[in-house]
Amino acid sequence: MKEPIVRLINVDKVFGTNTVIKDMNLDIYKGEFLTLLGPSGCGKTTTLRMIAGFETTSAGTITVEDENIHDKEPYERDVNTVFQSYALFPHMTVFDNVAYGLTIKKVPKLEKKEKVMEMLLLVQLVGYEKRKPDELSGGQKQRVAIARALINNPKVLLLDEPLGALDLKLRKQMQVELKRLQKKLGITFIYVTHDQEEALTMSDRIAVINEGIIEQLSNPQDLYEHPETKFVAGFIGESNIFDGKVYEINGEELKIETNSGLCAAYGKNYIVGENVNIAVRPEHINYSKTPTEEVSLKGRIRDFTYVGNFVKTAVVMEDGKEIKISRFEMDNQLQEDDQLFINWNPTKAVVIRANEK
Repeated sequence: MKEPIVRLINVDKVFGTNTVIKDMNLDIYKGEFLTLLGPSGCGKTTTLRMIAGFETTSAGTITVEDENIHDKEPYERDVNTVFQSYALFPHMTVFDNVAYGLTIKKVPKLEKKEKVMEMLLLVQLVGYEKRKPDELSGGQKQRVAIARALINNPKVLLLDEPLGALDLKLRKQMQVELKRLQKKLGITFIYVTHDQEEALTMSDRIAVINEGIIEQLSNPQDLYEHPETKFVAGFIGESNIFDGKVYEINGEELKIETNSGLCAAYGKNYIVGENVNIAVRPEHINYSKTPTEEVSLKGRIRDFTYVGNFVKTAVVMEDGKEIKISRFEMDNQLQEDDQLFINWNPTKAVVIRANEK
């Protein structure tokens, strides 16, 4: 059985009359890479700041290795934080920035040098120790910040959107490096981001937060393929979401009536007449110029968008709803304003009860 290193138990956070975290319960395990993912203002950074000690809880308990840390100052907690702004000392060299925590602790000079060089080797910055922060690239600055946070060997590393200021190519490179670093060290990483791709790339588990509530806590594949709420289906990747009502049930196969027409999906424990949402990824939608299935929806092509390694086709359904279809290559037989019949393998559709927001 996995052992939690950080636990949030019935945690609330209130600012004035605004409750930003609502009865949050979360176990974070030793050695895992857990991401708090959600849109701006959802409460993910507030959650991280409460673990770090920069904010206090309004109710509930946070523990690290079963110790209640409510009354501990940030510097007394065995956690370190890496910020998007790097927060490096501009007048200090790379060596002195990384060594700062050891200097405060008055670690002997030789031991300090050994530990700093070990960290610089870990983050691939050997040879940069005499440089100042203004002589470094954004990625190098972030590596210095990570080395400084790791040198005291914290039990947990907190990362608050640390890659947000980097350009896309460097951000993707740093995602891979961070994940490799975390696996090598075996330290628990708690990572905050609003970037779904970033979360899916790096995480062992992802907690999707919306309006202060964890909507779903799953591994990346499960989160993408089996969203449990309409919000998660729309927020993780891209989904075509149809509002509908169960029209017919045959075992686990459902016929669902939507404003766009009748469609099919699989689901358990539904009843005829029940309001549901159906989520289908753009890559799972099939199309033809003539109806080929008993159940298909009708629409017209609005336009095509070339997005690097795939093409998105926008289709407007008869009720005015727009959906997206993704393919790796352009279908040269299709043109704007062509009529299409849309369907999908029912096993690829996710059915969500309409009250699961």
